[in-house]
Amino acid sequence: MIEQILLIVDLEATCWENRQAPNGEAQSNDNMEIIEIGCALATRQGELLDNHSFLVRPIRHPVLSDFCTGLTSITQEMVDTAPTLPEAIEAMNAWLGNLPDGFIWCSWGNYDRLHLEAQSQEHDARPTVLAFPHLNLKRIWRRTTGQKRKNGFAHALAFHNLDFEGHHHRGVDDARNMARVLPYMDWSLEPELLTPPEVPV
Repeated sequence: MIEQILLIVDLEATCWENRQAPNGEAQSNDNMEIIEIGCALATRQGELLDNHSFLVRPIRHPVLSDFCTGLTSITQEMVDTAPTLPEAIEAMNAWLGNLPDGFIWCSWGNYDRLHLEAQSQEHDARPTVLAFPHLNLKRIWRRTTGQKRKNGFAHALAFHNLDFEGHHHRGVDDARNMARVLPYMDWSLEPELLTPPEVPV
């Protein structure tokens, strides 16, 4: 891996149609458990080099809602046979291998970074990426295009006349599609948008 390669991360998590967990709690980042870590390695020019889906078995609410399965296409059988978060993180670390100085990972917005940090801390998982800077692709894209509307990633694809490929809200497909928007980014905006790691690993 070389410095110009970016890792794009997109998470999927447990969710419920009425935004209420089975125990009656309101849906929040505290009870939404990661069920997929979608990863795509790409150049800044948008060339997809590799991708992988790391499924995760939820512990607090192990039964997925029909809404969650419909949204993500992730089934109960898929998560039942998936590893726990620490084991999935170990697999992700092994897939990435030794990361070089200057390595950068990114996501569309800061939600995925914050959720990965919080759940990794809660479960004593240690993603190697958290020791490296993070880029908020949504912020770079908005500054590049001048778009201010608070729309999702699908809006960015449509802005460039690109159709979504795969299943929207499936982490690995979302990550792959984010790679397709990289060529439209103004990378001169990058330095001021680097976010230092906040969680020790």
